[in-house]
Amino acid sequence: MLCVFDVNETLLDLAAMDDLVGGPELRREWFGLAIHTVLTVTATGGYRDFAGIAGEAATEVAARHGHEINLANVGEGLRSLPAHPDVEEGLAKLREAGHDVVALTNSPLATAEAQLQNSGLATLFDRIFSAEQVGRLKPAPEPYRQVLDAYSVAPADAVMIAAHDWDIAGAQAAGLRTALLARPGVRPLPGSPEPTYTISSLPELASLLD
Repeated sequence: MLCVFDVNETLLDLAAMDDLVGGPELRREWFGLAIHTVLTVTATGGYRDFAGIAGEAATEVAARHGHEINLANVGEGLRSLPAHPDVEEGLAKLREAGHDVVALTNSPLATAEAQLQNSGLATLFDRIFSAEQVGRLKPAPEPYRQVLDAYSVAPADAVMIAAHDWDIAGAQAAGLRTALLARPGVRPLPGSPEPTYTISSLPELASLLD
């Protein structure tokens, strides 16, 4: 099975950004605004660099709350996020079971490579893919299809693992199996098909895959 992983929040813990953006509430507001922008850009047929979107969202949220923010520090913080505690074990189990393990992120490829290197996860991935490479952001179909094409696999032979309901929906629309990683506060998208799997931690996944 080709296991395709989202990166931010799925693998890496954005809570490490709290001090940089003004606390957990502002961090959630910031990332929510960034994702809202991503979905709007994608729905209207465009493409924008996700790093730029994240920076603009951070500036906007800071301004709303009367703060100033250092975007250089935000960028460095994103590149230095730690992995969630369950991630290394989960990835190792999948690899031991013979599955291919790749990352697929909206972040620019250079950012994603730095993130996985700095978090100590890089050696657990066979390849890293970015939406930047196809000029379309998830949940558009093109980012998912580039991974399928690179491995010459049918959608049913790949599973997208993400802690984001919109990412799961995009992968479902592209025909992939899906695994919603139900980290605290994460639930399926209302009205959408159920994910193929719903897991509370990554080590659960290896025992569920064919």
